[in-house]
Amino acid sequence: MQYRRLGHSGLQVSELSLGSWVTYHNQVDVKAATEMLAAAMDAGVNFFDNAEVYATGQSEVVMGEAFRALKWPRPNYVVSTKFFWGLDREGHATNRKDTLNRKYLLQAIDGSLSRMGLDFIDLVYCHRPDPATTIEETVWAMSDMISRGKALYWGTSEWSAAEIRAAWDIAERHHLHKPVMEQPQYHLFHRRRVEQEYARLYEDVGLGLTTWSPLASGLLTGKYRSGIPADSRGALQNMGFLVKGLTDAAKNAAVAQLEPIARDLGGSVAQLAIAWVNRNPRVSTVILGASRIEQLRDNLGALALTPKLTPEVLERIDAVTKPLAD
Repeated sequence: MQYRRLGHSGLQVSELSLGSWVTYHNQVDVKAATEMLAAAMDAGVNFFDNAEVYATGQSEVVMGEAFRALKWPRPNYVVSTKFFWGLDREGHATNRKDTLNRKYLLQAIDGSLSRMGLDFIDLVYCHRPDPATTIEETVWAMSDMISRGKALYWGTSEWSAAEIRAAWDIAERHHLHKPVMEQPQYHLFHRRRVEQEYARLYEDVGLGLTTWSPLASGLLTGKYRSGIPADSRGALQNMGFLVKGLTDAAKNAAVAQLEPIARDLGGSVAQLAIAWVNRNPRVSTVILGASRIEQLRDNLGALALTPKLTPEVLERIDAVTKPLAD
């Protein structure tokens, strides 16, 4: 396992990391989470990603209980959470959902700290942009969160380059804590934002990336080529929105064409896809998801494929996937 700086910050994160979206609480209980966190740490993973909205807060609870069971020294791991959607979706939810206003943010961090049982969270993200709140208000609130010792670094997730730059400029102008990282979706079929839109931000503001969905929600494993398996993510009741993408005929055909390339390198299509994201020097860490420890260990095998992605291999991969990428 190699470690990379998070953008221009001094923080180092493992090139592969472990996230909890979909899995924790829904598919993974505290016992299983504890086993997977331990296996990930044994492999060199030091960054674990979460969000307030995952399993309506229960994902943070599961991860927090696993941390307590493992009794790791706090300096040994990096943990994140994200804010925007809130947990109160009905009733008196004004100022507590779909927002990045100051009231919500400075109360949301307290909720996450309580659920995870932590004194501070290393990385906090604005999970989506909020057009109803000025970026200036959000920047002040996130900077204050850090100044109060409740978080160490802040960043964004799925913000446009213009929004990130606006936030950075406001922080620079007012001598506030600047956004350090962005968490975008990035995989073989979803490239433009990371490779083109954010291009100037890497040098101009030192943006780091903690990318999610390297397997396109499972499409790049090949298991959806014949439909939706009953035990898969796509079959979960609250994941129906993924089905159209997972059953895309052209992309599934492309996945089949990746199999001989992966086989030539001594790995699986999933390992190839993860290694492809990992080989990008702009990516600080690739967030993996797993519902079983065997799946996690298999995904970590992507480390062996990364150095095998020569220009010639990358050309073969691009010939299959780039025409279908956005």
